[in-house]
Amino acid sequence: MQHGKYRFIVGFLAAPLAIYVLFVIWPFIQSIYYSFTDWSGLSPDFAMVGFDNYSRMLEDDVFWKSFQHSALFVLLLPLVTIGLALFFAFMLNVGGRRGKGAAIAGVRGSAFYKIVYFFPQVLSIAIVALLFQFAYNPNSGALNSALDAVGLDSVQPNWLGDPDLALWCVMAVLVWSTVGFFVVLFSAGMSSIPNDFYEAALLDGANRFTTFFRITLPLLWDTVQSGWVYMGILALGAESFAVVQIMTVGPNGGGPDYSTTVLPLYVYQKAFRDGQAAYATTIGVALLVVTLAFAAVVMRLGRRERLEY
Repeated sequence: MQHGKYRFIVGFLAAPLAIYVLFVIWPFIQSIYYSFTDWSGLSPDFAMVGFDNYSRMLEDDVFWKSFQHSALFVLLLPLVTIGLALFFAFMLNVGGRRGKGAAIAGVRGSAFYKIVYFFPQVLSIAIVALLFQFAYNPNSGALNSALDAVGLDSVQPNWLGDPDLALWCVMAVLVWSTVGFFVVLFSAGMSSIPNDFYEAALLDGANRFTTFFRITLPLLWDTVQSGWVYMGILALGAESFAVVQIMTVGPNGGGPDYSTTVLPLYVYQKAFRDGQAAYATTIGVALLVVTLAFAAVVMRLGRRERLEY
């Protein structure tokens, strides 16, 4: 049984690892290399400039604005999204009235609600951003029209044109578009927890609040931790870039006065709008460091003894 085991393993792993190194690891190495050059992205000629791009980045006010917005995204979006998803999933699986012969039950119509919550995942993020761009329109959008219908015509915010509101509007769209995925994910995890645990706790006098924090959350912790990291990567990556790029306004992109500019969008602007590919890769390296630091902190702070059942 042991004969040729390692050749068998290497034979199956060689091709996937080669593809991963070629299309994931190697571009990262190239980006780090180009960050020490003055490459424009168009010309094959470039020169080494050392740490000039990094010095420029540290003195760039727009970079620091983008960094603050991305940091706000990665701190608040996972917290709000995971919190809402846990609440909805708990209500769908455990939060209903007790039925006949069952100590626990989900709310009535829980299967239908799961489909409704998951529906935004069916839509492309570009379509979601366009729909909410129309909804936020200050003149004919659904939000201001609803305010006008209930007699609040004097309250007509310029949702995406107000520097104080634009970033929060974008964050609301990201929460709406991603929370359904985690509701379904956590519901699947909760459905695998034996009902005997809940029944025993309820017989001992525990309420829903206690069962959530003493039974559901500890047994679901590995899934929550993975979801937290995944949501943070979405907040720092393509999801935030797409929503900000499509929804927000302004002559320079990224909202009025760069009020919604995030690091992925700033990388795109510098590389493809301004022809400064080397500087863009420098910002990309900073984004990579932030992403790795976030994942490391979450995995370290969330480490706990594994519970099995």
